[in-house]
Amino acid sequence: HSLCLGCPVPHPWAVLCPCAQPCASPLGCVCPLQVDKYLYHMRLSDETLLEVSQRFEKEMEKGLGADTNPTASVKMLPTFVRSTPDGTEDGDFLALDLGGTNFRVLRVKVSDNGLRKVEMENQIYAIPEELMRGSGVQLFDHIAECLANFLDKLQIKDKKLPLGFTFSFPCHQTKLDEVGEGLRIMGMGKGSVPAHPVPLLGPGTGTNACYMEEMRHIDLVEGDEGRMCINMEWGAFGDDGVLNDIRTEFDREIDMGSLNPGKQLFEKMISGMYMGELVRLILVKMAKDGLLFGGRLTPDLLTTGHFETRFVSAIEKEKEGLQKAHEILSKLGLEPSHEDCVATLRICQIVSTRSATLCGATLAAVLRRLRDNKGGDRLRSTVGVDGSVYKKHPHFARRLHKTVRKLLPDCEIRFIRSEDGSGKGAAMVTAVAYRLAAQHQARQKILEPLKLSHEQLLEVKERMRIEMEKGLGKETHAEATVKMLPTYVCSTPDGTEKGDFLALDLGGTNFRVLLVRVRNGMRRGVEMHNKIYSIPVEIMQGTGEELFDHIVHCISDFLEYMGMKGVSLPLGFTFSFPCQQNNLDEGILLKWTKGFKATGCEGEDVVGLLKEAIHRREEFDLDVVAVVNDTVGTMMTCGYEDPYCEVGLIVGTGSNACYMEEMRNVELVEGDEGRMCVNMEWGAFGDSGCLDDIRTEFDVAVDELSLNPGKQRYEKMISGMYLGEIVRNILMDFTKKGLLFRGRISERLKTRGIFETKFLSQIESDCLALLQVRSILQHLGLESTCDDSIIVKEVCTVVARRAAQLCGAGMAAVSLSLSLPCSFSTVLQETVKELSPKCEVTFLQSEDGSGKGAALITAVACRIREAGQR
Repeated sequence: HSLCLGCPVPHPWAVLCPCAQPCASPLGCVCPLQVDKYLYHMRLSDETLLEVSQRFEKEMEKGLGADTNPTASVKMLPTFVRSTPDGTEDGDFLALDLGGTNFRVLRVKVSDNGLRKVEMENQIYAIPEELMRGSGVQLFDHIAECLANFLDKLQIKDKKLPLGFTFSFPCHQTKLDEVGEGLRIMGMGKGSVPAHPVPLLGPGTGTNACYMEEMRHIDLVEGDEGRMCINMEWGAFGDDGVLNDIRTEFDREIDMGSLNPGKQLFEKMISGMYMGELVRLILVKMAKDGLLFGGRLTPDLLTTGHFETRFVSAIEKEKEGLQKAHEILSKLGLEPSHEDCVATLRICQIVSTRSATLCGATLAAVLRRLRDNKGGDRLRSTVGVDGSVYKKHPHFARRLHKTVRKLLPDCEIRFIRSEDGSGKGAAMVTAVAYRLAAQHQARQKILEPLKLSHEQLLEVKERMRIEMEKGLGKETHAEATVKMLPTYVCSTPDGTEKGDFLALDLGGTNFRVLLVRVRNGMRRGVEMHNKIYSIPVEIMQGTGEELFDHIVHCISDFLEYMGMKGVSLPLGFTFSFPCQQNNLDEGILLKWTKGFKATGCEGEDVVGLLKEAIHRREEFDLDVVAVVNDTVGTMMTCGYEDPYCEVGLIVGTGSNACYMEEMRNVELVEGDEGRMCVNMEWGAFGDSGCLDDIRTEFDVAVDELSLNPGKQRYEKMISGMYLGEIVRNILMDFTKKGLLFRGRISERLKTRGIFETKFLSQIESDCLALLQVRSILQHLGLESTCDDSIIVKEVCTVVARRAAQLCGAGMAAVSLSLSLPCSFSTVLQETVKELSPKCEVTFLQSEDGSGKGAALITAVACRIREAGQR
């Protein structure tokens, strides 16, 4: 074996030593390099720390899972704290901080004046040992007595103040106001709360951590929306044996001599309660091996607890460390040499470094999980830290930070020390809970008018029924808002239709030309070919002649595209604007909507305008058999699939419905036999004021700034053109009142139409994660928190639900004697069922409804015409 300079006796662990100093004892050298060799298993490599970090991440997963939690060592306890301070908290709060032989009572004043100011007064009270070991009633009576004394002292006994309770013992919580640990530094000084804080509790006497976890990952609590603070109880990490390969003989000795052998093994490796004891056991072992103090032991050195953790901090101080080591060792009855002091310093360094790096490894696992929850490669987060070791040890914090940054090199992590963390944090949790409760109550009050009761929906159904009867009546038709226009479609498909048909589908800035091939017999079905054409704004707002010439030009292009230029086919025309029909092939345009303003069309027969344009072109001839509304086309498309289909419903950019009415009730058309499809034009329901009692301030605002104020009021409450704008107005109102986005309104949110209905549909989707909701809001220039995203999602849900319920109430009015087809949400179906319990209603979604339906109406008309000729 190699010998250190001046060392007469070889040792199995001796190495070449660079210290060039004579040995302190004739038994061997105690230079730092040899201490490192002796404590080799306590010096953890980067690879080992990464492995520990990965093991801890797996333990977190187990703790969060409902099935695996019972056997998990890291319990991941829900705290029911769902939000961190946002700086708008305000008020006067009390806090109790109980976690040891003393406890504190605090009064915390939080002021929302832009400075995030927090003022505190506190008093420390002792808990006698007989109470600590007595009954719970005696303990809490003592606490209550001390609290009363504190209130008397501050002359606030008559005030009823909210109280937060820091109870630093492992607890199972089922709600926020049942005691739990892990919340001590949820609130800190001004400017210190980031978007994704990870409060790390400790290391001090003990150690623990908490962090904000996504609700969708917490199996122990119902609900998937938002986040909740998880009290990890990470001190028990390793209790299942996963750390056995890095635990040393000293760790095992400490555990065996503790009050809870086999428990809290991770805490026993890193916390302040055990760090000094670890150093003491190492000193004793090395002294017994003749490597320190000349092999001499003293009663004090052999007494458990006599080498305190504060000694470790003192010995590791830069300038006075060796002097402190000499003083401390001397007080233990030893006569340390300079080399003994150097070796003791190195032992302290190894023990405290292991503690800091292990703590950093587990914290890195928590931060890695936060990063993965956010779905990115980088993380920008803040860690709040409390605990005596972190605060008082001269190098612990730096070593901890270094480990985290080494294991997460791409993440930007900021560490903030908590001042008065425990009590102040309990008060801040209470302040946050009060803020959230008050804001929630204010938002619910605003949203309440949008939540319709069963009685209100029944009333809407009845009013719709009355308006329908007015529209059908000859004498009341003129004053009716729901016009109930006859379509002259008197039959639905019976399956015998066949042939090739053309269809036009015109209802917006784009329109379609379709070739529809209908087959019967064994190969019954519909084959379609179509092409989409745009209508330039100058043509939409030009003359009627220019508009219909453009449409015919597109038909010509389509026929050439299909190789059918010389063929004359029957044509069905879906014309999705309000029309009065006197025959199936005649439609008088009552008024343009949807941005169309072509002159010379209102009051004219659109079929005649189309035929004139075909004749002007002189390239082909078409037999225009039917002009239909898009709702009628939808009904006929579904009717081809289901012969019981008698209603068509459109809920898209606009909204309308049609249904098959008994001819005896259609007073505008002569004859009592059979049935006829009626185009309700129900979007105007409410224009008479009959819905004013359920219209909200947001509906009024959207209506007043629309292109047709006072018109189509029902449509403005249920259709896609307006729902996004209703949501935008609500979000604006919330924000102005400080109930959303921290009161900050983006310029984009002020822009009409910026919140498209497609955003509402995406956000309201059950499968859309809040991360994607935040992405949509960021697109709108809104810096949102997780809480903001939940609120926006709730607004979208309320607005969409009301739209579906109102639509369902309208359908219930129609469905009193019918079976329904077509599409809308589950809420619509539920509402119809609820309001019309005696009706068996079936919903069938239309595919390619408008154009295909026009062709099918044409096919039915041709079938009936041919039968009549025969």
